[in-house]
Amino acid sequence: MNSENFLPNLARKAIEEYLINRKIISFPEQIPKEFQKKAGAFVSLHKKGRLRGCIGTYLPAQENLTGEVIENAISSSTRDPRFPPVEKEELKDLEISVDVLSSSQAISSKKELDPKKYGVIVSKGWQRGLLLPDLEGVDTVEQQLEIAAQKAGLAGIPIEELEIHRFTVTRYK
Repeated sequence: MNSENFLPNLARKAIEEYLINRKIISFPEQIPKEFQKKAGAFVSLHKKGRLRGCIGTYLPAQENLTGEVIENAISSSTRDPRFPPVEKEELKDLEISVDVLSSSQAISSKKELDPKKYGVIVSKGWQRGLLLPDLEGVDTVEQQLEIAAQKAGLAGIPIEELEIHRFTVTRYK
């Protein structure tokens, strides 16, 4: 079993089964050891190079990573508020990637960030925004923090007043 393709293939199966039969797939019988752990994960859908959906969890909510991917794959294809639900006819055109998140760590300076290497979580009180690393068009720490703050509803608040955490991802395509 090729673990490099395991999560994107699982995400595709989950999306197909849900869109075609309105059913949630069962966990696979054989899960590579590295995916039996709990971890946050994001499932990103692209169609012809353009984002078509992306939903995930930074704290695990399922019993293991495969459950996280199944749940987030269905959500990214049907519940991303930025896009209409994916249609069955689009399935063949979807490119799917899965980002498995490391634990996050608080940082004390923007110098500890690198938008190509680290994702960020910015928060203040209950408001929280997350941005994955290594995204096309996000080249500076300032852009990364600004977008994450916007997602949290914290645009315009000085960065010094926000809590900032960083994390890495392992990306599977």
